[in-house]
Amino acid sequence: MALASERPDAQSRDGMSAADRKVLAGTMVGTTIEWYDFFIFAQAAGLVFASLYFGPLEGESPGLAQLVAWATIGISFFFRPLGAVIAGRLGDKIGRKAMLVFTLVLMGSATALIGLLPTYAQIGVWAPILLMLLRILQGFSAGGEWGGAALMAVEHAPVNKRGFWGAYPQIGVPVGMILATLVLFLIRSSLSPEDFLAWGWRIPFLLSVVLIVVGYFIRAAVAESPVFKRMIERKRDTATPLRDLMRTHKRPVILAAVIFIGNNAAGYLVIAFLSSYAQRTLGMPAPPVLLATLLASFGWLIFTLYGGILSDRIGRVRTFQIGYGLIFVWMIPMFMMIDTRNVWAYGIAIFVLTIGLGLSYGPMSAMYAEMFPANVRYSGIGIGYALGAILGGAFAPLIAQALLNSTGWSGSIGLYIMGLCVVSFLGATLVKETKGAPLEAEQADAGTAAGRRA
Repeated sequence: MALASERPDAQSRDGMSAADRKVLAGTMVGTTIEWYDFFIFAQAAGLVFASLYFGPLEGESPGLAQLVAWATIGISFFFRPLGAVIAGRLGDKIGRKAMLVFTLVLMGSATALIGLLPTYAQIGVWAPILLMLLRILQGFSAGGEWGGAALMAVEHAPVNKRGFWGAYPQIGVPVGMILATLVLFLIRSSLSPEDFLAWGWRIPFLLSVVLIVVGYFIRAAVAESPVFKRMIERKRDTATPLRDLMRTHKRPVILAAVIFIGNNAAGYLVIAFLSSYAQRTLGMPAPPVLLATLLASFGWLIFTLYGGILSDRIGRVRTFQIGYGLIFVWMIPMFMMIDTRNVWAYGIAIFVLTIGLGLSYGPMSAMYAEMFPANVRYSGIGIGYALGAILGGAFAPLIAQALLNSTGWSGSIGLYIMGLCVVSFLGATLVKETKGAPLEAEQADAGTAAGRRA
């Protein structure tokens, strides 16, 4: 792969050309929109969906409506692998770029339609059914989104900066959180609780239309991945990438899934559970909680980007190990601080958590891309990521709520996340260091892609 300095277009002092910046912007914008959409859904699940879409369940059992509302977050994760399979199949055949545009439009459209969806009081049982169908579409598109974005970044990158470039689709998570939290903060601060419940919660969903339009034009300007171009030129495509993947690359798929479990579960505490817990259970006011979450999102952005940079220096595996170690030791102290009901303590607690989250998320794009050969790479990283999300974050808010209901001790949630971090730490340890592994189709053969060094 050509280094950035070898490219013909003009460069700035940081060594990046205009084309390079288009690639990084294009990979970040889709994951930003994806996580904006997921974050506002998660917040709505914690604050309004229980009463607006699942209200009748509350009469059957106290708390049941909220548990079902949390479950709507998880149901979409079961359709992520399907999205990863289909997008991976097409992405390995027709290109990374086309699938990025498709998944972007699908995700944003489903989100905007949720903002128009009638409630249970208006259309009865069709309201929760349609809500879940739109959530499934979100999950399907998310399953195909991340793999394409990760590969566009890493396959364009100079070999010694893959971690840094690969961190750009990763920082779409905190950037999406920043956008969503800022929108929610402004709306919650401007409206009464009654108006927010009646119609204000729909505004963030409808604003997704603006993000789709912006994202579409940014992604349309990005060139196709150079690795994919050369793979096609050498006719290294395969008629059945998924079959080849599961026959010869089962181990890296499983490891990719295991590595992601702890990060995704801990991340979904920040994305979905902790804000609702602070407001609904601890009685903390919404605007300061959202502002604290907003500030913590900036920490997540910084440490995710630094995690990619650090992995270029000390390796992907070591960076993951440090990240998971930090999450593990912080879990119990974090909940002790949050339970003080002090908004400053809450903000500091989740900000510190983002250090470990960033270090165990920033290197992911580069590491996963280096674990698979080019002709099954999109399928491999997409399916591994999707499976890890099912086992990690899919039902983390639901499990956290159930643990809190049954034990009455928030520390039980911390112990749950600590156990998942141990599993993911071991998964990362089992991977031979991938830093610098060749990405070209003719070099990264099935037996050595995950373990070779440049």
